[in-house]
Amino acid sequence: MATLFKWFTPGMKIKRWLLLALLGSILLGLGSALLDRHLVGFMGVIIELLANQLAFMPQWLLGGLIAVLGLAMLGYGFKMAFRSVIGVIRPDESERLVETIYNHRSLQRGPKIVAIGGGTGLSSLLKGLKEYTSNITAIVTVTDDGGSSGRLRDNLGILPPGDIRNCVVALADKETLMEEVLQYRFESGELAGHNLGNLFLAGLNNVSGGFDGAVRTLSKVLAIRGQVLPATLENVTLGAELADKTLVFGECSISASQSRIKRIFLRPEVCCPMPEALDAIQEADIIILGPGSLYTSIIPNLLVQGMAEAIQNSPAQKLYICNIMTQPGETQNYTASEHMKAIFDHVGPIVDQILVNSETIPNRLLKKYREKGAIPVRVDAANLSRLGVKVWSKYLVQHSNLVRHQPEKLAQAVMEIIAEADVLERAPVKIYQPKRAQRGN
Repeated sequence: MATLFKWFTPGMKIKRWLLLALLGSILLGLGSALLDRHLVGFMGVIIELLANQLAFMPQWLLGGLIAVLGLAMLGYGFKMAFRSVIGVIRPDESERLVETIYNHRSLQRGPKIVAIGGGTGLSSLLKGLKEYTSNITAIVTVTDDGGSSGRLRDNLGILPPGDIRNCVVALADKETLMEEVLQYRFESGELAGHNLGNLFLAGLNNVSGGFDGAVRTLSKVLAIRGQVLPATLENVTLGAELADKTLVFGECSISASQSRIKRIFLRPEVCCPMPEALDAIQEADIIILGPGSLYTSIIPNLLVQGMAEAIQNSPAQKLYICNIMTQPGETQNYTASEHMKAIFDHVGPIVDQILVNSETIPNRLLKKYREKGAIPVRVDAANLSRLGVKVWSKYLVQHSNLVRHQPEKLAQAVMEIIAEADVLERAPVKIYQPKRAQRGN
């Protein structure tokens, strides 16, 4: 009851419009009664008075004018009351409300996508996908031990927040000042090297009942399209056995190794995924691995207990997005089929499609990358075919100072794959086409 009375307190700027709507409804009833004597009822006295005072005007005309006036007052009163409420709830008027509702409803009908990985590759994919659907689940690796994430992991014992933060920001509904703040990195003092978003997640970890609660809270703050889940909530360490039989521990050490990687593993080996992740995999229309570092961002997620089996048993399409360039220390001189074979050697043939880049890379960037020991990943279609993998070839390069996947091109390629493939003879998935989806090609 107290909440109801608040609507009538001074300064709400809604009572006047509700009163106008009430008067409009009374006039609408009065006009209707003048038009039809059977509707007279308790308004009979008022009608007789009006009829006597305005005897020169036909009753049908008088009733019509009053009804129209009442309808106008009713509509305008409700419109202004609604606008008064929305103006507080949604002060940003950069987009019309009807467009906002339409876009959100369309995105809710989009395909169900599970994206698995980490690093900058996964966040690039998510930036593009959120323009087509809000049914996105990002499953993110938690083995990072470098930079700000590594320091917070060592000092506070929390899961590394960096990749999680990037994915949450990538799925944010709109570009906001809050997102820029979360990506801010301190350059001096005791906090030098730390990212503000990482510190925010570290603080939320203590007040939100754990790391998963912290991620959910940050996701609500940014109103993200979809959900971001850690691959596991257990504090795992990534290890690797190299070709020379040396064992290396830690993501940074593995990436810096000079010897070819034979296999990777988790310590402890038995670590459980989040139930929400397994549910999303089972309900997905498509499951995407990558893009990202093969051995430190993608395969570690698949080693979490039950993850590979859930993907294998899901009726969804399974797609691996291959990196554009090889990565020194991890995939030196790897071909596309060697990327796939590495996944198969660890967890079996859980994907049957691969998306590769076919766009030419500028010579200035090729030279820059060759100096660091990286080259474009060669697409050996014959070997991929022998692995039973369907190859999708698209233009995917972002034109900048780095060779990266362009979010819009990447997302559009994924949507084309969903649209062209018959997902186990189910009804075709309806894909929402954003207004800016055609840019960048």
